[in-house]
Amino acid sequence: MNGQGISRRAWLAGAGAAVAWAASPARALLANAATTALPPQVEALIARMTVVEKAGQLTLMAAAWAGGAAVTLNPAGSASNFDAQLRATRRGELTGVFNGNGAEMARRMQTEAVRRSRLKIPLLFAADVIHGLRTVFPVPLAEAASFDPELVRRTARAAAIEASASGIDWTFAPMVDIARDARWGRGVEGAGEDVLLGRRIAEARVQGFQGPRGIDAPDAVAACAKHFVAYGAGEGGLDYNSVDVSERTLRDVYFPPFQAAFAAGAPTVMASFNDLSGIPATANPWLLDTVLRREWGFGGLVVSDYTGDEELIAHGLAADARDATKLAFLAGVDMSMQSGFYLKYLPDLVEKGEVPMARLDQAVRRVLALKVALGLFDDPFRRIDPAREKARIRTPEMLALAREAGARSIVMLKNEQRLLPLPRSGKRIALIGPFAGGGHDLIGPWNVYGTDREAVDLATAVRATVTDPAAVTIDDGSDMARAVAAARAADVVVLAIGETQDMSGEAQSRTAIVVLPAQQALAEAVAATGTPMVVLLRTGRALALSGAVVDARAILVTWFLGSQDGPAIADVLFGAVSPSARLPVSFPRAAGQVPYYYAHRSTGRPNPPGAPQPFKAHYREVPNSALFPFGHGLTYGEIAYSGLELSAKTLRAGETLTVRATVANTGPRAAVEVVQLYVHDVAASVTQPVRLLKGFTRVALAPGARQTVTFTLTRDDLLFTGRDLRPTVEPGAFRVWVAPSAEAEGLAGTFVLA
Repeated sequence: MNGQGISRRAWLAGAGAAVAWAASPARALLANAATTALPPQVEALIARMTVVEKAGQLTLMAAAWAGGAAVTLNPAGSASNFDAQLRATRRGELTGVFNGNGAEMARRMQTEAVRRSRLKIPLLFAADVIHGLRTVFPVPLAEAASFDPELVRRTARAAAIEASASGIDWTFAPMVDIARDARWGRGVEGAGEDVLLGRRIAEARVQGFQGPRGIDAPDAVAACAKHFVAYGAGEGGLDYNSVDVSERTLRDVYFPPFQAAFAAGAPTVMASFNDLSGIPATANPWLLDTVLRREWGFGGLVVSDYTGDEELIAHGLAADARDATKLAFLAGVDMSMQSGFYLKYLPDLVEKGEVPMARLDQAVRRVLALKVALGLFDDPFRRIDPAREKARIRTPEMLALAREAGARSIVMLKNEQRLLPLPRSGKRIALIGPFAGGGHDLIGPWNVYGTDREAVDLATAVRATVTDPAAVTIDDGSDMARAVAAARAADVVVLAIGETQDMSGEAQSRTAIVVLPAQQALAEAVAATGTPMVVLLRTGRALALSGAVVDARAILVTWFLGSQDGPAIADVLFGAVSPSARLPVSFPRAAGQVPYYYAHRSTGRPNPPGAPQPFKAHYREVPNSALFPFGHGLTYGEIAYSGLELSAKTLRAGETLTVRATVANTGPRAAVEVVQLYVHDVAASVTQPVRLLKGFTRVALAPGARQTVTFTLTRDDLLFTGRDLRPTVEPGAFRVWVAPSAEAEGLAGTFVLA
């Protein structure tokens, strides 16, 4: 029986459902999973299940047969082994596993489920496919810097093709948390500080993972939007920490990327670790029921994060494991990840009448709905094929895409006197620093299956690019005198410094977001030689740069670029690719400024343009602005903005305001400019951010070329959460900018909303 046929016949009833299917197959399949009849064969299973088997369908565990980095990416769990998981599968006590070891493992477990268990319900195989499987793409924050959702969709599509070939049905991505405190290490997994960019990237990743044909396609994986919600707003930038933000901030900042992911068809969502104003998200009925289910109409599956239900005890909300199970389940968490609490305690809670059977059946229906949507009841082995796994992994096309994505993720912060691009011949190059070469710190954090060993490092790529490899000196910077000597003997220094990949990611919050002291000292010593210096900054977050690092003639933010890290950097360094990325996060002037983000509100005492003035909002040491603001990035062209035009002075109900500007490349090299549209609501019933991004577009410009860029604004683009906590828009004056960054003046104008 065809999987799509099941879903169309048994699930889609009425014109409304048909419209939903056309817009998003996964969303349509899961919109009413808790109440709509499943296909008859699946519906019959629920009636036959014991309470233990139902609890088993809600129990997801880390794969006992794991490989690569999987065993180090989470805290140590309860001891398990593969045979024990096979026995649990036969008994119907396991819905699936995550971060397992490929198609052969999945084949053996699925065979156990569909041939030897009583009900023969297929298992679900999940994984943290955050930025690629074996072909590793740039970390998500780097890809967000491309300001190119289509590129992001393509890399997510490629990741899904590899993952599905390895037996994976479901990925715990995208992470759509807005991150405005650079101390928080998990900002590397998201799209940065801006709401509009976050929404566009969330939508693109979901579309890429799930593909164009629906999630029952053999090369699609189900997406999971995480972490719901405001995980990135932890106090002090500390991972897992408490969050206390207003409902208005949730609705204006932290909710929209999740809504975008669901609108794109994401059928699952993960509850976040943090508490929210004293109530942990994993046991928060307002979040998981009032907002998610009733207000937004989300009908899909809610899964806990790793032992999130168990952690309710440490939070101080639950008295014990049984209480934690009850609180999480009744709040709306359908599936428990890793704790094993649901299997252990739900049967007794149901028997004692503390958890209604109807709630248990509701959660089971959502799990089975996901399995139906993925086509697993039609063909449990549709994504399990060892031969296909070998054929689809790390193909030349995948690696070429990784290189393209890497080059388009690099942000050029400075390029004084056009030091870059470097010539391929005629220059002696000293490649110095801890990241100058070697198979380490290339793929970045949160990758389960890729390895640095399979990636290409910087030294290898540079030597392959230049005409004379002997003209390149490689020095890791561990011996200061040797590094200084290499710098003196060179025509140009390329200084590769920054963070190791284990300094970003989960549980990697930093108190001081600066270049490490030893690296800063290396930069000062090398700069003192007077040799022109290019800084390559490897990082998973915004950093506060100072001294010789910020004073370098040229700076490239190279993030962690994945399998083709070195070649991607070399492409930009030597001019095969003109840098086109822009900062998705603001680089502060000092670590003490964080959290710093461009879309802040004005105080009653803003400092006017120019030098700091007494009794105005600024620090003693630095202005209240970014060193390198959100949206900033240079090209190898020379870009000029002119000719701002607004189609009208007044925007009325039902009308569209058109904003036009001309962008020209007056330089000698081709370039891609990211043109950005910002607005500010001058006076409103709730104070508004000083600027908000409302549009962006990438414009390719040959030398001497000009192009008119057009943006449109409607009343809906100007909505904000009003005093009654509902979306509203108010008449009045607005400022508008077409600019190259969030803090550049660019071209400025005004209009009135009638």
